[in-house]
Amino acid sequence: MEFSLAQAALKKYYGYDAFRPLQTDIIKAVYARRDVVVLMPTGGGKSICFQIPAVTLEGTTVVVSPLIALMKDQVEGLSANGIPAAFINSSLSAAQVANTETALLAGAIKILYVSPEKLVSSGFQPLLKRINVSLFAVDEAHCISSWGHDFRPEYTQLCFLKDQFPKVPVIALTATADKLTRKDIVEQLRLDNPEIFIASFDRPNISLTVRPAQRRFEQIIEFIKERPGQSGIIYCLSRKSCETLSQKLNEKGFKAGYYHAELSSAERSKVQENFINDRVPIICATIAFGMGIDKSNVRFVIHYNLPRNLEGYYQEVGRAGRDGLPSDALLFFSYADLSAYRDMIEGDENTPREQKDLKIAKLERMFQFAEAQVCRRKTVLNYFGEPYEKNCGNCDVCLNPPKQFDGTVAVQKALSAIIRSGEKIGMQMLVDVLRGSQRREIFEQGLNQIKTYGAGREYSYDDWINLISQMLHLGLVEIAYDDHHKLRSTEAGRSVVYEGKKVALALPQPRLSKEEKAAAAATLRQPSQKAQLQEALYERLIILRRNLSQSEGVPPYIIFSDATLREMSETRPITDADFARVSGMSERKLQRYGDAFMKVIREFVKEKIGEGMRVTGSTYLISWDMFNSGKGVAEIAAERGLSPVTIYGHLATMYERGENLDIKQWVKPEEVDMIQGALPLFEEPYAISAIMEHFNQRYRYEQVRFAIAALKRNKTS
Repeated sequence: MEFSLAQAALKKYYGYDAFRPLQTDIIKAVYARRDVVVLMPTGGGKSICFQIPAVTLEGTTVVVSPLIALMKDQVEGLSANGIPAAFINSSLSAAQVANTETALLAGAIKILYVSPEKLVSSGFQPLLKRINVSLFAVDEAHCISSWGHDFRPEYTQLCFLKDQFPKVPVIALTATADKLTRKDIVEQLRLDNPEIFIASFDRPNISLTVRPAQRRFEQIIEFIKERPGQSGIIYCLSRKSCETLSQKLNEKGFKAGYYHAELSSAERSKVQENFINDRVPIICATIAFGMGIDKSNVRFVIHYNLPRNLEGYYQEVGRAGRDGLPSDALLFFSYADLSAYRDMIEGDENTPREQKDLKIAKLERMFQFAEAQVCRRKTVLNYFGEPYEKNCGNCDVCLNPPKQFDGTVAVQKALSAIIRSGEKIGMQMLVDVLRGSQRREIFEQGLNQIKTYGAGREYSYDDWINLISQMLHLGLVEIAYDDHHKLRSTEAGRSVVYEGKKVALALPQPRLSKEEKAAAAATLRQPSQKAQLQEALYERLIILRRNLSQSEGVPPYIIFSDATLREMSETRPITDADFARVSGMSERKLQRYGDAFMKVIREFVKEKIGEGMRVTGSTYLISWDMFNSGKGVAEIAAERGLSPVTIYGHLATMYERGENLDIKQWVKPEEVDMIQGALPLFEEPYAISAIMEHFNQRYRYEQVRFAIAALKRNKTS
């Protein structure tokens, strides 16, 4: 299939001019009818990878999704962009299901969302075989793997897709999956030699911060006060703590709700709707909340307790800043959290021992991350197998860096012991080998014979645990969870051993005091007048979006994301052509909302001009409004103290941008043809005086200027 169709669909339905990294290759693989596995972080653009093929291929794309809320959210967003989409799940009445099935059989639905339970049910199978399925998309694909952090047994039944529909490509998508889980996804879904695409997990717009859990509530209050009106999620370990924290926040004057499994379905739905529609900006919730939400303007995520694993942590963190704007993630941790989780895991009688050990190992890795003095982003990305050499400059460790020392020799000793042992030892055994322990197992395995036995006695047991943890975070070693949690060297680690690559490790560093933080904050510059203008317009656009969302009964971000409103406040588009260039402006949204937003922007610009401010681009608008009020060019020029030539330029610019203007009053159609015929002789930007000389001054300035404007207008229309 022509990829140009995909590019045209991206602009038409989503308002974007170009695909993100990997999206092009993924879509081309789907067009080639290949099975595909996609790993992209939350907010990385996974949905585009199956939605664009869905609208450009013949037939219907069936999307497997585990959550009702996610289906509803996705379908609302697709419908707002003019894409025929629907879902079938337990929330629909029999009549609604029947109507959807009728539309499906008529070919009127391009994208259908279903739950895994519904997809594999005997009642749904006959319908599935009667429609033309173009593609199966399995979202949250990590749920199929028992090695994953969110295993769901019902997902394992999806293996029937390749058995019954061998010629239909399957695209499996997930935001978090380590090597083991990725392998399991391929095997469980029985994918046929799939192409595997792993996007960068880097979310540079999210600032990662980790703090000890002392005075958590006071710290949260301070954190939220610094972000007035912003939307955020606070994840809590227990249902009781969700309710208690929500109540305390409301007592302090913040609008906060709570969400957990003991609430009724109707109560959970109400909480979620209030959050999505910005009626309640803060939600205190257990970890289930947010999985089905595409809300793009979540500005912060707080973990009141330590998460169970890095996969869950990063997925939850990724619910902030989906629109690409700066966002924050704050994590509190304590030994009490670690102990509570251990007790929960050990007390689960239905979980096999192997799975318990895996969960405990990942929990310990999470705690090591919290204690680490290594760049947070570097730690997370290396965990997911993405090498990241630099420091991000946007986490608490980078902003308050610890003292470091040359740890190359220590790293070489540890790696040498791992390699010489045949990569068959875990962390505790490694430390014992390095410190020359007399443990019986060391002698039984002959580890006392390797060269590095006892070579690390200069460090204490705790020091070695700290250093090896840093090596994990730096991607120098990895844990083989499927082989009794043994340590293995990585390519980066081997370069330290065999090539002498230098490694800097961290020493403990005290945190800044309140006084030091206050002094640092006092040095921040006040926002410029330009930034103040942008913020003032942004607030008005937020209000307009909120009013439209309430009248239409859809979440505000379905109309426009915060990122799109930010771009509007920066560029101040005042014509259809200007609006069409705004990122995220689909054809449907331009037609539906363009006039309302342009009106607010134009009124804002005029108001600021009246206050004596200089606003970029406003001069065109002033001349245009004066002309439309019935004033002639000479009159406008006199009133504004400008030359008529300048006013003609303003009018031509507005015409060029798509405004309605009868230019025949200045230049005849045959004159436009003559002038445009000569333009290939000149280079852009056109020098009007040179063109006038070319015609021996036969044409006036305004005639040449409007002929050029007509050419440019036609090119962009």
